[in-house]
Amino acid sequence: MTATSALDDSFHVFDTTLRDGAQREGINLTVADKLAIARHLDDFGVGFIEGGWPGANPRDTEFFARAREEIDFQHAQLVAFGSTRRAGASAAEDHQVKALLDSGAQVITLVAKSHDRHVELALRTTLDENLAMVADTVSHLKAQGRRVFVDCEHFFDGYRANPEYAKSVVRTASEAGADVVVLCDTNGGMLPAQVQAVVATVLADTGARLGIHAQDDTGCAVANTLAAVDAGATHVQCTANGYGERVGNANLFPVVAALELKYGKQVLPEGRLREMTRISHAIAEVVNLTPSTHQPYVGVSAFAHKAGLHASAIKVDPDLYQHIDPELVGNTMRMLVSDMAGRASIELKGRELGIDLGGDRELVGRVVERVKERELAGYTYEAADASFELLLRAEAEGRALKYFDVESWRAITEDRPDGTHANEATVKLWAKGERIVATAEGNGPVNALDRSLRVALEKIYPELAKLDLVDYKVRILEGVHGTQSTTRVLISTSDGTGEWATVGVAENVIAASWQALEDAYTYGLLRAGVAPAG
Repeated sequence: MTATSALDDSFHVFDTTLRDGAQREGINLTVADKLAIARHLDDFGVGFIEGGWPGANPRDTEFFARAREEIDFQHAQLVAFGSTRRAGASAAEDHQVKALLDSGAQVITLVAKSHDRHVELALRTTLDENLAMVADTVSHLKAQGRRVFVDCEHFFDGYRANPEYAKSVVRTASEAGADVVVLCDTNGGMLPAQVQAVVATVLADTGARLGIHAQDDTGCAVANTLAAVDAGATHVQCTANGYGERVGNANLFPVVAALELKYGKQVLPEGRLREMTRISHAIAEVVNLTPSTHQPYVGVSAFAHKAGLHASAIKVDPDLYQHIDPELVGNTMRMLVSDMAGRASIELKGRELGIDLGGDRELVGRVVERVKERELAGYTYEAADASFELLLRAEAEGRALKYFDVESWRAITEDRPDGTHANEATVKLWAKGERIVATAEGNGPVNALDRSLRVALEKIYPELAKLDLVDYKVRILEGVHGTQSTTRVLISTSDGTGEWATVGVAENVIAASWQALEDAYTYGLLRAGVAPAG
């Protein structure tokens, strides 16, 4: 079940997505989800994966049982989470402690109270008994051959209220044999300078090996984690994409990237940092949350450049407006085309799309003016690369890329007396010299148009059968006549191997949708390598 890491034990990257990250609102992981995420995290190369609290709920108990049989960990060690024994009992007889051992995990994280008020009000026991609970549970687990990490819950708030007692919990855990004592900013209220000062003091006064667990309630979880490392912490607890309770936890990916690229610490096996963007997006898919486009390092906008001034500099040297080479984290630089675009933006975007503009200043100038003219009318090309590529190819080749010519289309929505609705669309077009008339029904007028277009074209272009519309966005642009305002539609389409976006703008949503659909199908055929008509 567990593989030996290729890295030494001097620094730990500890992921708690499956336990703390799963507390995010909107995330509800099945056992299969947890197994899939664990495989992704192991592939990324983290040292420890906290799988949950066996014995506390059937799902986590089942996860540990299945992980033993189904996952051959190559880099990570699986960690079970639980609490210290109950007050007035013994660790050897505590059923929750026994469940941790029964999980089969060779590494166990214990949560311990380190804030005096929490001990007295939440545990309803004495400060001395709390220390005994820590010492007894740690020593018992160590005697059973387990490695033990202790999470000091609410440590920073407890340190502020009673620093000597907070430190006594750290000291007790360490002396009982805990491998690492983790200082937790459970409420997420700390700032980097405060974290650095406290960690440095506790390290000097206790001599324990320290870790950091930071929540993001001040927006400083990543900074607080790195501040703790600056002060001597050698164990960082994070979650993928910053998932977690309330606003989340320290985000695994910027923490790891900073440690490797800014601090020069090798905390992942060789070559795994380049998998970071892929792993981030894969985990987002499992939890069914859209990946954050503006997430540092791994977001699709992390290395996207829009303004013409930036583009001019990037054309000379990409490092002038990028803090790292995006390929180091598996990402790519993107040029966004908008009404802010200059010649350099267009040239770089053409190069990105594989279109050689050949230094044709007149052509580039036409494209720049065309983009500005179209965006003034409401189009947006920074979010619709496929529509921009079609525009660029049309200007470069002197004619639009055509696979079919539309004679007419119409969409009808019928309200029936029984309260139901019928949506029907008819398309008349020419393709490969043949006139085609196709009618289809759908669950809305746009869906009916999509289906009628497929009915018309799929016999001639079977490649279209692979296409799926995966997203559809409508925005009403500012206008002075209320319902006569301009509408912009963005459609995302996939062929199973890639995804592209197209845009349409018109005075009504159906016409705008039709434009975006035409571009989506045209671009899909271009991707499939089909030769244009004529």
